Amino acid sequence: MDATLTGPRRDRELAELAEGGAVDLLVVGLGVTGAGVALDAASRGLSVAAVEAQDLAHGTSRWSSKLVHGGLRYLAHGQIRVAYESAIERHVLMTRTAPHLIRALPMLLPTTDYTIGWQDRAAAVGLRVGDLLRVSAGTTRRTLPGTRRLGSAEAGAMAPMLRRVSLRGARLSWDGQLCDDARLVVGLARAAAARSARILPRARVIELHGDGATVEDTRTGETLHIAARAVINATGVWASSLTPHVRLRPSRGTHLVLPAAALGGLWAGLTIPVPGDFARYVLVLPQTDGLVYVGLTDEPLAGPIPDVPEPTEADIAFLLDVLNGVLDRPLRRSDVLGAYAGLRPLLADAADRTADLSRQHAVIDGPDGVISVVGGKLTTYRRMAEDAVDTAVRCRDLTAGACRTRRLPLPGAASPAHLARVPAPRRLVARYGVEAVDVLAEAPAHLHRPIGAEIPVTGAELLWAARHELARTVDDLLDRRTRLGLVPAYRDAALPVAGEVLELAATR
Repeated sequence: MDATLTGPRRDRELAELAEGGAVDLLVVGLGVTGAGVALDAASRGLSVAAVEAQDLAHGTSRWSSKLVHGGLRYLAHGQIRVAYESAIERHVLMTRTAPHLIRALPMLLPTTDYTIGWQDRAAAVGLRVGDLLRVSAGTTRRTLPGTRRLGSAEAGAMAPMLRRVSLRGARLSWDGQLCDDARLVVGLARAAAARSARILPRARVIELHGDGATVEDTRTGETLHIAARAVINATGVWASSLTPHVRLRPSRGTHLVLPAAALGGLWAGLTIPVPGDFARYVLVLPQTDGLVYVGLTDEPLAGPIPDVPEPTEADIAFLLDVLNGVLDRPLRRSDVLGAYAGLRPLLADAADRTADLSRQHAVIDGPDGVISVVGGKLTTYRRMAEDAVDTAVRCRDLTAGACRTRRLPLPGAASPAHLARVPAPRRLVARYGVEAVDVLAEAPAHLHRPIGAEIPVTGAELLWAARHELARTVDDLLDRRTRLGLVPAYRDAALPVAGEVLELAATR
């Protein structure tokens, strides 16, 4: 099985489709859901073509909180089904699908003067229920420890930047954290390609029907028709632009990017209740690269859906205000290195606020013959994909095996014991698993070095992306295969290396 994604492979497979002959399934969208659908279908023995107007993980999937979690807020809304489904899918991801991409992250929920009382008690109940769901999903304490109460001294030691005067203690829980959401999407796409799925970014759908689509190759401007026995629309917030009967209410979630030093080298995450709001929280999420993400907002989006949503100054101010409410030294706007925003494809219902809309997904077999999968969240992508392919197989009378993705590892995946023995830097193992050795072996020695003093990404990673992960532009390398674009100064510093790597990859 060849999991290598290259430009020539993409161009060849697109040309083969133009020559005619229907595939079993056409997938539109190569975010986490679309890539998951392609893998699910290909692993069942179906012939698959998956198209995407932009690059892999170009849309919502790269703008998440990068958590694989059950979700305290879902429990606060009484959405036990969503939380249970999330706990199951978290277990699958952490133990089978991608243990190399996910680490256990401790999360503190501080008890302060403004959270003491009903809000603290409600959070405590939610965390206990979440722990029960962890157990019911089969996740052991070795993978994710259980929850417990901390005193003020212990909480202060774990998070020294917390304001001690009002700190009454904290509740400690654990959740899964992705090293990078876009890396999960790339891994799914490569796993699908290894099972003969055609992975075709930069192929924009012009017209979509139940029996295929007219597609434009945006690299050449040429158009072609792809015939298919079944079509799944997995374009998220853009779904209604292709299938107008799908009704969505997108919401914008904004995150800040801060230097870890501004928060005292924080290594445990924080869950901060939004004052006066029963079920909203701001998350403070330390990364392994010296950065901290703080999010997120939940604001309704009006008007056209942008390709790349932009955070607003109001969103940034809101997040800083909530965070500063528990800090000993308030942060300023100048402390923010960068910010990003993503859009949630929420199903429309009668709720007044997008924050109150369910995160449950839906599979819709539309009157135009197109099957759409919408709603949901990153953690439950696999279940969404399974339900969508089940619907296609049943309603379009396709011949396929049972779903296999509960036990399919992504490229690079291995047990924790195996990963601990990989002879490569731990940072690379956490991003590439057992393939970390290959990432280094393929690159000349000068590309093994970090790009900059504050930038741990190496040129070797960029070269691997160009040769194996279908990265064809500087934007692909810096904004999606790595996340240097989240900090504009880091992106600028990496531009010369990215240009060198693309030239090197082209000479192979």
